[in-house]
Amino acid sequence: MLLSMTGYGKAESQFRGRKLICEIRSLNSKSMDISVRIAPQFRAHELELRTILTQRLERGKVDLALCFQEEQSNAMPAAINWAAAELYARQYGEHFGTPVPPDVMAAIMRLPDVIKVQDDASDLTDEEWSSLQALMSNAIDAFVAFRLQEGKALQNMFTEKLDSMKELLKQVEPFEKGRVAKIKERLEQNLAQLSAETQAQIDRNRLEQEMIYYLEKLDITEEKVRLTNHIKYFRETMDGDGSGVGKKLGFIAQEMGREINTLGSKSNQSEMQIIVVKMKDILEQIKEQVLNVL
Repeated sequence: MLLSMTGYGKAESQFRGRKLICEIRSLNSKSMDISVRIAPQFRAHELELRTILTQRLERGKVDLALCFQEEQSNAMPAAINWAAAELYARQYGEHFGTPVPPDVMAAIMRLPDVIKVQDDASDLTDEEWSSLQALMSNAIDAFVAFRLQEGKALQNMFTEKLDSMKELLKQVEPFEKGRVAKIKERLEQNLAQLSAETQAQIDRNRLEQEMIYYLEKLDITEEKVRLTNHIKYFRETMDGDGSGVGKKLGFIAQEMGREINTLGSKSNQSEMQIIVVKMKDILEQIKEQVLNVL
């Protein structure tokens, strides 16, 4: 089953009398790229938290938020730096020559260096650290479940696109059967238009050899067989387990593109070229979505 690199997980718990929320988001990335936004209490454990994410999530652009949801009833007490507030008020009065209006004073009191929330940043106990790890694990479990859901949708989309490509490949067969005969007939007609003297100088054995070589170069049997095998291998890879599936699917898609391009270069009929264009369009849609597979 495929896993998407796009994911979201959330978990909540109580920590020192407050609600602690852990949220994990991710987007596709070629490597592991973690961005962390956590409360001051947990700064000392940031490295361990990053390690947990790396081991469980493997790859992606991951955002971790580990913060408290403040409520009016349990908001942390604030400390006012009166010296800083008086300094701002005095500078305002000296500059404008007027007393500080109430609205300006209210703005001064909201400045970061004037009022600060007193937070309990003491070290975590072993029990609190275990609780924090459990919270992270719950958020990651929800995150992985989201990835599985998105991966299932991706797999359904890939299956639909591969079925369409295989059907287009079958549509090539009717044009392929009469194609060689038409090419040979056209070459014969062009030769017939030559003068009798020129035709007499032509080495018929060499001409037959050259025609056979030319027609063999236009044969697309090998390309059809290889493309069919690539489609089959793509399906088998989707159904497999293990990390790096997304990268492997990307490599298979590249090989599919090579065979489709060769089909296009060998197509000398407008009907076949239209089919090849449709196959290229489907393949581009597959390549775009493969980037989201873990």
